[in-house]
Amino acid sequence: MSALLSVGEALSLNARLFPDKIGARDLVRQLTYRQWNERACRLANALLGMGLVKGDRVAVLAYNCVEWLEIYAALAKAGLVAVPVNFRLVGPEIRYIVENAEAGALIVQTDLCDRVESIRDDLAIGDEGYIHFGSAPFPPGWRAYEDLIRASSACGPEVPILAEDPLALMYTSGTTGKPKGAIRTHGATVLLSLMIDVELGFVRDDTVLLVMPMCHANSLFFTFAFAYFGASCCVYDRHGVDPEHLLRALTEQSCTFTSLVPTHYIMMLGLPETVRQKYDSRCVSKLLISSAPAREVTKLAIMEQFRNSSLFEMYGSTEAGWVTVLRPDEQFTKLGSIGRELAGTGRVRLLDDDGVEVPDGEVGELYSRTPYAFQGYWKLPDKSAEAFRGAYCTVGDMARFDADGYLYLVDRKKNVIISGGENIYPSEVEGVVASHPKVMDVAVIGVPHDKWGESVHAVVVARDGLSMTEQEVHDWCIDRMAGYKRPRSVAFIREEDMPRTATGKILHRVLRDRYAR
Repeated sequence: MSALLSVGEALSLNARLFPDKIGARDLVRQLTYRQWNERACRLANALLGMGLVKGDRVAVLAYNCVEWLEIYAALAKAGLVAVPVNFRLVGPEIRYIVENAEAGALIVQTDLCDRVESIRDDLAIGDEGYIHFGSAPFPPGWRAYEDLIRASSACGPEVPILAEDPLALMYTSGTTGKPKGAIRTHGATVLLSLMIDVELGFVRDDTVLLVMPMCHANSLFFTFAFAYFGASCCVYDRHGVDPEHLLRALTEQSCTFTSLVPTHYIMMLGLPETVRQKYDSRCVSKLLISSAPAREVTKLAIMEQFRNSSLFEMYGSTEAGWVTVLRPDEQFTKLGSIGRELAGTGRVRLLDDDGVEVPDGEVGELYSRTPYAFQGYWKLPDKSAEAFRGAYCTVGDMARFDADGYLYLVDRKKNVIISGGENIYPSEVEGVVASHPKVMDVAVIGVPHDKWGESVHAVVVARDGLSMTEQEVHDWCIDRMAGYKRPRSVAFIREEDMPRTATGKILHRVLRDRYAR
């Protein structure tokens, strides 16, 4: 991969330089760099031995656990493309991603095998391509992950990795209601890792606690940023966050850094002071808050609880990577800002509909030029072209600059709802609710929520002459979409009360203002 080591090569180097250092762990298991590299090599060889070849996609469905670190490393070494699947998704949602990615194999934590069994007959994966790990009982017809590792060579596979080779397809939802696979390459991953390490000042003695789901770009970014230069990665292996347990894990695992969304901080800071004082958090030297705006009172409470820590706030996306940072000394002088460009990256431009840069203080669509942007959307050339103006990439966020060059988001991508750090796209939820035979029209919006930031609210117009209840909407959604996407509340209105543009498009912003009050 030119003069830079690929992430797979970097792991091999760290195994030679720091063989006995703990490199990968969760709250149950731990692996030295030698063990991590060896298991990744064995898994890579096992997958190639199944007939998979460089460039083939491998889908992964699991809760947070140390196996994610093995799998990401193994796929990188083999030149196979990771397709992380959110464990919150239900059968039809999983099927779409696996089919769209044309996955040649599927690695699943045993606890989640039943979701795959419900759609297995619809998938094109051969019988040899279903792999499970974990101790729970599993259906017949699955290959055991540990058996594959034991039976395979520990020598690194001889697969040449180029900078432009795809490393992962990260599926993000969009205005069409169908997820899109953002192509992230090996070269972009290495450059982003190096930029994170430089900007946030990480060193080899640091340990990251990976709390965000390992299927998210956030965890992918920080996994490779820490693994690339020999620091330690600890996966928070709980798929539900208990705030005291999280605070205890940070301190007992001697973690120096973690990346959290405001909801996580609010939950921890909401614990009684007597509980919070039980945990010595002096080991935590850096914290990141992202994905949603944080209020001043939240930031003050974070700094009071983690007194030895510097607080960073970052803006980015699966497509662009990290774009801006609000540094520790700027947290209160530029409250509400997402900061300025990361050092060493390109500049941000705010453009109007004609592609003309807007003056400071005016709102434009945010375009960033970073050396580690994605390569487009899988099998969607038109959508890929829409995401770029030359070398500049956008995900549709609207922002403004102040006179000092600090950025402020004023509207989020296509009305996206952010609930507990998860991006929820109204069009996807609307598509499910609208398929109910009693629904004539529907609009989905986010409404303020003290704990989650926002919750999903559906505004429904029932068909003429039909009555409908909130419970009917809830019941309809249960088996059709992941729980975090389902409406938490429903309002029923008349068709004439649905706000629309002159061309008939629903005005989501008007509904947000109406129901926020």
